[in-house]
Amino acid sequence: MKIVSWNVNGLRALHRKGNFEWLLKKSPDIFCLQEVKATPEQLPEDVRNPKGYSAFFDFPKEKKGYSGVATYSKVQPDLVEYIMGIPELDKEGRLVTTYFGDIALMNAYFPNGGGGPERLKYKLNFYDEFLRYIEKVRKNGSVLFFAVI
Repeated sequence: MKIVSWNVNGLRALHRKGNFEWLLKKSPDIFCLQEVKATPEQLPEDVRNPKGYSAFFDFPKEKKGYSGVATYSKVQPDLVEYIMGIPELDKEGRLVTTYFGDIALMNAYFPNGGGGPERLKYKLNFYDEFLRYIEKVRKNGSVLFFAVI
């Protein structure tokens, strides 16, 4: 199985430059994109629903044009999760976990700690909670794979 992970620094720009089509021509089974910087409604139809793929997006609930992750898969997952269960951390759109049998693929975009002490505190809290989350998933019997930036 071919899995690709790419921090695209803006999915709309990636598409505009023709790189989304290039990626589709590579035909990965799954591709995980980070720093999407768009909600699904802001994307063209061929990016929201490319032929042959199911798409799963997590995006910021408050700050548009920021962070965001997308997982595209040729194989329909058994389950998709978009949250760790911590509202303060889940609102920035940083995680899509797709389950395929006993395999959990986590597509995560970790926060930057720059910008002062509050942002560093947020980043470290995200790391701590992410570790708790993956332990919970692992204890439920899943084998973990990561696409993390």
